[in-house]
Amino acid sequence: MTAEMMDAEVMSAGAVGAGAVGAGAVGAGRARGGAHAADLAYLWGRLGAVEQRVRRAVAARAEGDPAPHDPHRGLYLTAEVVRRVLDSPSRPAAPPGNDPEPAALAAPAPGAEPRLLRLARRFDLAPVDVEFLLIALAPDVDARFERLYAYLNDDVTRRRAVVGLALELCGLPPADPARFRFAPSAPLVAGGLVEVADGGLPALSRVLRVPDRVVAHLLGADEPDPVLAGVARVVPAGTDPGPDHRLGGALRAGLSAVHLRERDGDGGRVACDALAAAGRDAVVLDAVAVASPGAAGPGAPLLGAAVREARLRGAGVVLGPLDALVPGHVGVVRDLVALAGDVPLLLHGRGHWDPHWTAEPVVSVDVPSPDPDLRARRWAGALAEATGAPADDSLVAALSGYRLGADEVTRAVAVATRLAVLEDRPVRLGHVRAGVRAQNGAGLERLARRITPAVTWDDLVLPPPTRAQLDELVVRARHRDRVLGQWRMRPGGGRGRGVVALFAGESGTGKTMSAEVVAAEIGMDLYVVDLSSLVDKYIGETEKNLERIFTEAAGVHGVLLFDEADAVFGKRSEVKDSHDKHANTESAYLLQRMESFDGIAVLTTNLRSNVDEAFTRRIDVVADFPVPDAEQRTALWDRCLGTAMPRSDDLDLAFCADRFELAGGSIRACAVTAAYLAAAADRPVAMADVVTAIRREYRKLGRLVLENEFGPWWQDRP
Repeated sequence: MTAEMMDAEVMSAGAVGAGAVGAGAVGAGRARGGAHAADLAYLWGRLGAVEQRVRRAVAARAEGDPAPHDPHRGLYLTAEVVRRVLDSPSRPAAPPGNDPEPAALAAPAPGAEPRLLRLARRFDLAPVDVEFLLIALAPDVDARFERLYAYLNDDVTRRRAVVGLALELCGLPPADPARFRFAPSAPLVAGGLVEVADGGLPALSRVLRVPDRVVAHLLGADEPDPVLAGVARVVPAGTDPGPDHRLGGALRAGLSAVHLRERDGDGGRVACDALAAAGRDAVVLDAVAVASPGAAGPGAPLLGAAVREARLRGAGVVLGPLDALVPGHVGVVRDLVALAGDVPLLLHGRGHWDPHWTAEPVVSVDVPSPDPDLRARRWAGALAEATGAPADDSLVAALSGYRLGADEVTRAVAVATRLAVLEDRPVRLGHVRAGVRAQNGAGLERLARRITPAVTWDDLVLPPPTRAQLDELVVRARHRDRVLGQWRMRPGGGRGRGVVALFAGESGTGKTMSAEVVAAEIGMDLYVVDLSSLVDKYIGETEKNLERIFTEAAGVHGVLLFDEADAVFGKRSEVKDSHDKHANTESAYLLQRMESFDGIAVLTTNLRSNVDEAFTRRIDVVADFPVPDAEQRTALWDRCLGTAMPRSDDLDLAFCADRFELAGGSIRACAVTAAYLAAAADRPVAMADVVTAIRREYRKLGRLVLENEFGPWWQDRP
């Protein structure tokens, strides 16, 4: 393109502003709102000043152009052009202060700060930085600048401003210190407002580009950067900022980096409420997504984009839970704290803050657990919003014992409503409990077997004292937050709010099934700890495995079952050798860990005296499971044979219960064996099948098969 052609194009486009594009945008802005129109008017006025300087620069270049009519101008250099370059001194354009001030740059109305000036304030830009930003922005809002810059760059392929051209248009010589405003640590570049490309070229020839998100923001669009999709979400500051006004006041006073140590997954909501109290939106980063491979590695734009989004909005950044990041991805925490600077940054997680994670000072604050009344209000609000009707008081009362964070409550109710739609029924307690169980992560399943309860109180046959002890366990599990937390009945010493029960009794007396029934009653899953993966012969490994189990259990809504707990909760003994010493160390560790446990745990043992007395003192409920008497055995035979299997008329369950002293587990095994025998003969289960099954169970248990026990059925041997 020749200089004459370029000058004619500039003149035909108009002398002020960014031409028809700017006028059209301002008109559209007036249609959408006065504030937006004022923002655009101010932006076009500033770009108009840039155009004036560009016009003068074009005129100066055209005056000294040795080949103004050459159609291949900018594609090659002749010897004459090189000599002219060598002979010509640097001649920068007039400084910005000499530009006539367009009408659009009139002082804005009070309280109506243009977006460009708000951006400059939030990113701590100097006046020359704003000019550089406008110069780099121009081709993104007016295509004419592409050809103008190509002419000034003397290269038709370079249609954006370069560092040297930006300095020239601002009236600065190439050696001016302002060139270092494009260094990686300078506000323009570090803040993500301008990208400096072609790093292998000389500094003055590097291309300047404004990211699309910054262009969109200056033009009035507020959609988050697409790079944050699926990783971050924006939570607007609502009209109700929540109860934590103290933290919000600290944020308003300038507190920037805060770690929130949570108990019940409530740190994210507290962080958003605190930012709302400070009058700020929240850019919430999902720590699990950030920790995914490649999400925030070296050079990844994710963290920088999140901080830039927060600065553009005047918002804060929330990241958590940190348990998904540390210690494996602690570099993400360190980088984010460094990038945030004065942007409010709130980190949350269940663990304590380690000051070695970052060199920047971070204040750590404990998040108190919400009281039962607040939990009830959350459930009521979530259910009302999901169903469009006020929540049932009895349903809310049954749910208030769950220790879920606000976001988990919302997700659980969402799952419950979908389950209710599948069944074409209103939302009921069972649906919400299934939604709660759906919030459990899979971490504990690698260390314990997860059982979704499928039994109820009707499936148990227990003496009244044992049933009363199980009822007490359920009461403690439901009301532990009110009693231990709100009423402070277990204060100090780092004690948790857990509930621990011991089920003692012979094998087969119903200990494991009772634990499943208790889990079903309080609406939780049962996690049976696999002792084979727990006990390790190497010193210290058993304690590490236990710690992993307790840590994972703190993040799920379930009952932890240590079946045959004697293996790890046995009595301490006199130290005679190193084995005794390390065995006692394991027991001492468990004693301390049970004190701080926040969940619900059930220990089972065949012999209560095998459990250390120190553990017994820390146990809340002890339930004894005796061998069933004849009446209970009759009920067990009837329950185990069930109602679906056909029975013969000669079946005498009272005889079986009176003659054979078997525990419930053995009775169930006999019932299953008898069912197989009946199925093989293709007939209803008969007394002969039951007697045969009992004989086989006796042999399995190592018991003598005596004639006086079997009576008239002694002759019916297999």
